[in-house]
Amino acid sequence: MVKTILSQVKEFKWVSILTPVCMIGEVICEMIIPILMGRIVDLGIYGNDMGFILRTGAMMIAVALCGLFFGVMGGIFGARASAGLARNLRKTMYDNIQTFSFANIDKFSTSGLVTRLTTDVTNIQNAFQMILRMAMRAPVSMIVALIMSISISPRLSSIYLVAVVFLAIVIALMMGRTTRYFKQVFERYDDLNASVQENVSAIRVVKAYVREDYEIGKFRKAAQNIYEMFCKAELNIAVIGPIMSTVVYSCILLVSWFGAHMIVAQELTTGNLMSLLTYCMNILMSLMMVSMVFVMITMSEASARRIAEVINEKSSLTNPEDPIMEVPDGSIVFKDVDFSYRPGGGEPVLKDVSLEIRSGESIGIIGGTGSAKSSLVNLISRLYDVTQGAVLVGGHDVREYDMEVLRDQVSVVLQKNVLFSGTILENLRWGDPDATLEDCQRVCRMACADEFIEQFPDGYETKIEQGGTNVSGGQKQRLCIARALLKKPKVLILDDSTSAVDTATDAKIRRAFAEEIPNTTKLIIAQRIASVKDLDRIIVMEDGRVNGFGTHDELLRDNAIYREVYESQVGAGADADFDKKE
Repeated sequence: MVKTILSQVKEFKWVSILTPVCMIGEVICEMIIPILMGRIVDLGIYGNDMGFILRTGAMMIAVALCGLFFGVMGGIFGARASAGLARNLRKTMYDNIQTFSFANIDKFSTSGLVTRLTTDVTNIQNAFQMILRMAMRAPVSMIVALIMSISISPRLSSIYLVAVVFLAIVIALMMGRTTRYFKQVFERYDDLNASVQENVSAIRVVKAYVREDYEIGKFRKAAQNIYEMFCKAELNIAVIGPIMSTVVYSCILLVSWFGAHMIVAQELTTGNLMSLLTYCMNILMSLMMVSMVFVMITMSEASARRIAEVINEKSSLTNPEDPIMEVPDGSIVFKDVDFSYRPGGGEPVLKDVSLEIRSGESIGIIGGTGSAKSSLVNLISRLYDVTQGAVLVGGHDVREYDMEVLRDQVSVVLQKNVLFSGTILENLRWGDPDATLEDCQRVCRMACADEFIEQFPDGYETKIEQGGTNVSGGQKQRLCIARALLKKPKVLILDDSTSAVDTATDAKIRRAFAEEIPNTTKLIIAQRIASVKDLDRIIVMEDGRVNGFGTHDELLRDNAIYREVYESQVGAGADADFDKKE
């Protein structure tokens, strides 16, 4: 975990080294000043030597200015190092997330990833800066102050040693309890972020169902949980302050009492006593700083572990050593395929699936909810890997291809349509960054999206809000289809992607596919038999198995499920749902 985090220091290595060096310089300067102050008292004031006082005072000013310089530079270097580490952590996590397969993404919740990229990284940034500055400064200051104190009076210095040991034990006990609470706090942040994300993304549904009070209550509960855990953690930390203050003032009283007696007995000078009192404050303040460093380390430990999990997560899908860099055609073969979302322990979602689809065919896929239609097509573009068997595209196992090459030639319009902030043209060019306006207009005509785009005042430059909230469901689907067509794929998969368009528009889109991209293999998942009955062949899925595969007429004759659904839909109307079979 520590190695993973520190590996992201990278180009900020030198400022990370210079920060503690500057802190040591500042400590040395601070340790010199009490010695000079004691000499002024013993030699200058008692010796009635004004010249010595002025010279020594000038030296104190010079040393103080040096300490100021080291302190400022340490702050600058520490800020650069910690901010740089935070930047690199976010970049590395985000870059690694982009390599995740769907299986990896399923492992981490969206809100959990957001917390890691924001709150957890901020904790690491703060802790790293404190470690560079205080974790070096405080121990060195304490050790040097102890050495200087012992050199002045070993007897009085024993008071400091007893205080340091006592406080170290108290801090260790408190930090052990506090660590447990902070680990739980950052897990609760995931729940809070999930509540916010879900509410904001579904705000229209919340308002439509008048559920504002319910959502407010859920958020308050998540916030209250964090508040309670923080209170428990901070309570342990808050106890340390009064204990340390008591010890500090007790040390000052004891040193003053015994030191006064030693001065009377001429065993100690007044200047030495002043130096000892200054070192006393340095030692105990340094110990307080050390305790704060431990607090920050405790708070950041859980964050560091969560960040390391994301950075060290390896994609479950990898390219072969010598990948195939070209997809010959759009033929698809399933060979005895089993698939589970939890390999090795989960119930298979697809069972013993064997299919052969010729290049350029138009294939319909129908089945009830949960029949694994989407799971079937997700294997073609290798969004998941099969558990057993093989999926072939263009005559080669999909695991033999370079994944980028494969996905460029297997274009998928997912069940959940997503548009991004930007213009319509920018969204379309996700399919091909180099596409011209004419290319975009051509695919929009095929997807019947040109009809509504041209009605917008700004046409293709119309701004799309985040998530495409300013366009209807049917418009969003048609834009996503057009975006997929821009890739000029050899295989086009529409995962229930015309469910929000009317029957006439659905027919136009299918007709355009047949005329404009006859050599592209088309797989169309639909609930309406009217959407697939004119295609070359139709796959009937039931409980993860292929129940039937053939033309509309063949399935009507030979497949009881297809025939039953067809009759129910014809009887109920063209828009009847596949799931409404008895």
